[in-house]
Amino acid sequence: MYMNKYKSKNKNYRRLPMMGSGDLIDYKNINLLSRFLSDQGKILDRKTNNLTLKQQRWLNIAIKKARILSSLTFKNN
Repeated sequence: MYMNKYKSKNKNYRRLPMMGSGDLIDYKNINLLSRFLSDQGKILDRKTNNLTLKQQRWLNIAIKKARILSSLTFKNN
């Protein structure tokens, strides 16, 4: 049996829906920000989130602001 060595491997990350055009990345929008956090409270990467580089940067800034203002926790227990 011929196996293609360039064939993509099984991805172990979960796929999230892309952000809608009406979704604003803001530190006050806790429901949106919590979608992009793992169970441990870590920020998920761009591939998992299906975001552009610019959206991921804004998301990181917004999550860090929300954590500093105690809107989001640093760790989820």
